[in-house]
Amino acid sequence: MGATYYGIADLSVFIGDTHKFESRYLDSLIGPYPESKQLYHDRSAINFTDQLSCPMIILQGLEDKIVPPSQAEIMASALREKNIPFSLIMFEGEQHGFRQSTNIRRSLMAELYFYGRVLGFEPAGSLDPVQIENEAALPS
Repeated sequence: MGATYYGIADLSVFIGDTHKFESRYLDSLIGPYPESKQLYHDRSAINFTDQLSCPMIILQGLEDKIVPPSQAEIMASALREKNIPFSLIMFEGEQHGFRQSTNIRRSLMAELYFYGRVLGFEPAGSLDPVQIENEAALPS
């Protein structure tokens, strides 16, 4: 089981979607593109979804210019296709790193609710439910 906050699913797509400043950041971490294209492939989670088997919650800001929402959608599509339980929650008005206190709280409470459903425990207090796609695939 896992959680991803504004995570990158496909590095090759990311370098074309992110803003200009961030697009060169990966040169020092991975190597220049396209010369290091194979490394970008080898380090992109989306290329290894055959190894995924655990539920995941994906939290993403809709105004994120660093890691665009399309990255969250790419991963959600892969999880949907594999029938792995997941939640995708997009936050209006949020960028890369949530700043609004209501959304910070909402993301943490959503994560707690998700863990409760996946691990089979009842969190203390009252939490707003989170939609879990492929929930029927959770163990009973």
